[in-house]
Amino acid sequence: MIIRAAALTAVVAAAGVVLYRRLLREPVLTWGATPDEAARELPGDELLEDADIVSTRAVAIDAPASAVWPWLVQMGPGRAGAYTYDWIENLLGLDMHSADTVVPELQQLEVGEVIKGTRGEGTGMRVELLEPQHVLATRSEDGRWVWSFVLAEEDGSTRLVSRNRISTGGLSRSGKLGMAMMEPGSLVMERKMLLGIKERAERLAREESEQLVFAAR
Repeated sequence: MIIRAAALTAVVAAAGVVLYRRLLREPVLTWGATPDEAARELPGDELLEDADIVSTRAVAIDAPASAVWPWLVQMGPGRAGAYTYDWIENLLGLDMHSADTVVPELQQLEVGEVIKGTRGEGTGMRVELLEPQHVLATRSEDGRWVWSFVLAEEDGSTRLVSRNRISTGGLSRSGKLGMAMMEPGSLVMERKMLLGIKERAERLAREESEQLVFAAR
């Protein structure tokens, strides 16, 4: 009976993965992005050309890139957090505390700098591309993950595109299945993050505009 139950569970799980891949995977991996954004080659793609998993998610922000960039630069564990569900990330021991203000001492990010956990543990993310108000791309120290943020400003508003490229080479079949099962969860966290950046950037833009109006009086 135990063997039959395990086999049934395996069959149901496999069927669920097949249905997910056919019906839900594309919208999960491209939330908020236009078809052009999802298909377009972006800065940072060249850092991991043979990716097995590629997600492109985006959000429109009613603020200039100058109000978005500070929030990206200061992200990370032991830094300004990730503007998502801190309590979920802290269950994983990431010690995340999302900041609601721009932190001046965290604005000096440099190419080659490695962002690690608060205790210096785990695989860090090395800054590979850094073009202020345009591109921030990081790559994991093991080379299996590239995470790029690309900003495109037009008429005072900004499109923020987040792209993840992941290699599953070397993983077991069960490991690859686990990665597939994590994709919907990644949407939940990244959607919250993008909306968190949007809210903070728009608030910062309003505050800066109000300061200019006050100074002009």
